[in-house]
Amino acid sequence: MSRRSKPEKRIQTADPLYGSVDVTKFINRIMRRGKKSLAERIFYSTLNRIKERTNEQPLEIFQKALNNATPLLEVKARRIGGSTYQVPIEVKADRGFALSSSWIIEAAKKRGGKTFIDKLTNEILDASNGVGAACKKREDTHKMAEANKAFAHYRY
Repeated sequence: MSRRSKPEKRIQTADPLYGSVDVTKFINRIMRRGKKSLAERIFYSTLNRIKERTNEQPLEIFQKALNNATPLLEVKARRIGGSTYQVPIEVKADRGFALSSSWIIEAAKKRGGKTFIDKLTNEILDASNGVGAACKKREDTHKMAEANKAFAHYRY
């Protein structure tokens, strides 16, 4: 292991439209090949469609979707005495956000629909209601952690 100090975390700036750091992080997750303006257009169009459909604040629905898709526990492979155990560990806030946002984006990509904007809109709405592929992934992760609770004493 390296004995160097850990690099300091960069603080991202809030997005100009909603003033939220989470929105900036999510846009950066959508972004491919450095095309940030395209990712911003996709995300803001998605929020506009959410507002048209629900007549509620789209940012609140987005936050609710992220919270519903964020796992509290996950399993990590730990090798002890020649055998590998799936050890349940708690998920930190940054990792939880990263997992939930990537699960929402991946689920939207696999969804049926015309455009990515439509797919992402439907996935965020489903996740805010507690259904959808991203929430199912969270439940599967929690079930796996619960099933391997016996190995929790191997935590490090």
